[in-house]
Amino acid sequence: MTTPIPASSSLRYHFSGIAGAGMSPLAALMRRRGYAVQGSDRSLDLGKNAEIAASLRALGVELYPHDGSAVTPTIDRFVHSTAVEASTPEMRAADALGLPRLTRPALLAEIVGAGQPGVAIAGTSGKSTITGMLAWLLREAAMPATVIGGAALVGEGRGGCLVAGPPNGPVVAEACESDGTLVGYRPTLGLVHNVSRDHAELPALRAQFTAFATRCQTLFVNAASAEARTLDQGRTLTYGVGPDADAPLLVDRLGRDRARGRLRVEGRELTLDVPQPGLHNLENAAAAALVALRLGLSMPTIQRLIPRFPGVSRRFEVVDITGSGIRVVDDYAHNADKLRAALTTAQAAGARVVAVFQPHGYGPARFLRPELRELLPRVLRKEDRFCYAEIFYAGGTVARDISSSLLADDLRSARECAYAPDHAAVQRWVLSEARAGDTVLIMGARDPDLPTLSRSIATALRETLQPA
Repeated sequence: MTTPIPASSSLRYHFSGIAGAGMSPLAALMRRRGYAVQGSDRSLDLGKNAEIAASLRALGVELYPHDGSAVTPTIDRFVHSTAVEASTPEMRAADALGLPRLTRPALLAEIVGAGQPGVAIAGTSGKSTITGMLAWLLREAAMPATVIGGAALVGEGRGGCLVAGPPNGPVVAEACESDGTLVGYRPTLGLVHNVSRDHAELPALRAQFTAFATRCQTLFVNAASAEARTLDQGRTLTYGVGPDADAPLLVDRLGRDRARGRLRVEGRELTLDVPQPGLHNLENAAAAALVALRLGLSMPTIQRLIPRFPGVSRRFEVVDITGSGIRVVDDYAHNADKLRAALTTAQAAGARVVAVFQPHGYGPARFLRPELRELLPRVLRKEDRFCYAEIFYAGGTVARDISSSLLADDLRSARECAYAPDHAAVQRWVLSEARAGDTVLIMGARDPDLPTLSRSIATALRETLQPA
């Protein structure tokens, strides 16, 4: 059921980079709370993210070209993605007018801070799925709460996740470390699922997560993450695999299509029957269940709803299983831990894995290169196949001084590795490699065309590889 939009507030928001997975839910929430909202995005100018644009327009959000022309004195708050460079026409126009500028994470931290209670879900991996699980649990249990995440639930479109609750109710938000802004949150409850090298080296991440932990009134920490365990502030509850956790997670079964375990909380046992595969998804469910319990959901309610969780878009999302048994999976994996999790989960089915990875930018490719050189030969099996797709370029003034062809060369001394200069070449490579029973795994972040590529490959496989 759609909540009516209240009478307009006097404030007008402009969102620069409005189609981003973190920006579009915020813009939608501000509109649902009655504010006048407008925005722009380079991808919309290129004809991409049409589904996100349509959903925003349906709420009454005004969309303009990303050329600075919509930045006028009528704007009260200029919100920008940290991916929008200071040199863009919109940023220059905002500065020229003296408009107050606010980053996306700063606005999100404001909303979390006003929550009753406010909950921030953090960690270098798993936070989008944990937040999505909480969106599902709270919405299906009819709890009036706001949930804001970076990935929509499967079947609910593209872009981010939004459950719009009342302004004076609980707020759950995915808090990202990628741009160094974790330090801005002051939640009633914070959760750190893990800490590993991603976007920055570990010393910088440690400092950021430590600052976040000190600002949480209560902190939940995954005991399975050695880095996260160091954040104990004396008001911390630990959870996860391991007998020393305050809320231990017992693993019962890890199958091809689902994972099952039990979470022990204060002398009681909560069964988690997760309809997505992998230990990491069982750990995600344990984290979500603990937060849901703290927000007031009952154990029977959580046990009833978790088996129906549809999954989160592009988090080991099974796009299709062809007649010849080829499973096509679309996944957001973009750092070493996420690549490892996606590959090992795919391998657990026993069949060959035909994997494609597209780095999500030139800076990330340079940053990840040494780690990928070491990780992939160790994780990939002899029978698996691997291809690097060319690095995704979102536009802007970035040094394009590295190519996926160089990353492929890094692997060729240890194993065969293909290189695809574009998505058409990716599809041709997959069709030449895939055979009955394989898992085709498409991995990468930021590129809005990756879901389309996965579905195009699935269609082509259905047409070319018929069951015997």
